Amino acid sequence: MTELWVERTGARRYTGRSSRGAEVLIGSEDVEGVFTPGELLKIALAACSGMASDIPLQRRLGEDYQVTVRVSGAADREREVYPRLEERMELDLSGLSDEERARVLTVIERAIDQVCTVGRTLKNGTEVTFEVHDAGVS
Repeated sequence: MTELWVERTGARRYTGRSSRGAEVLIGSEDVEGVFTPGELLKIALAACSGMASDIPLQRRLGEDYQVTVRVSGAADREREVYPRLEERMELDLSGLSDEERARVLTVIERAIDQVCTVGRTLKNGTEVTFEVHDAGVS
């Protein structure tokens, strides 16, 4: 299993890392060149939807199809939650008949509903645990 962690690199600034060598810069909105944690949540949702629909779309549109998945949603700062996230997949379906287009839309939605772990987790909720470990104690 891939290990994931963040390391503090400055005031309200962190680097997210994986045991596979990936890195992402994380910080508050007032820090240039970083993603906020909420932005990463939204990007994870959009990427998951794109990846979940990738193989079915390749089969129907060809290996080099272009797609952009946009995601947005304002935070409710009183409750510190995102009450609604909105995704929009931008995809050129102009070469398809109405019947083919309807089938592709059904396949996309089904694929995302079945295998997008991030979306399924957000829709169903998940238990989160947290503990503090004193790294100074052996």
